[in-house]
Amino acid sequence: MEGRAWSGWGDIEAVDVSVDGGATWSPAELEAARGRHAWRRFTLGWDATPGEHVVCCRASDAAGNEQPADPPWNVGGYANNAVQRLTVVVA
Repeated sequence: MEGRAWSGWGDIEAVDVSVDGGATWSPAELEAARGRHAWRRFTLGWDATPGEHVVCCRASDAAGNEQPADPPWNVGGYANNAVQRLTVVVA
């Protein structure tokens, strides 16, 4: 699988991926940065088994920030930077 990560506070240094809703995490491989503050492509090999899986990823940056599991609430919904979850069904 692949994705992109970005941070407004520092260069992306790591991305972890979970295929079980965040119970366990695996480090993804990062492509070389294409420039300062650019999106960073990440990949992770996954031998998917049949069934329903909740896939999520979290990134951390050079400033020491890591995406939180849940977003802090605010009235406008701004800065929603929390871990996103996607349910995937493998047939």
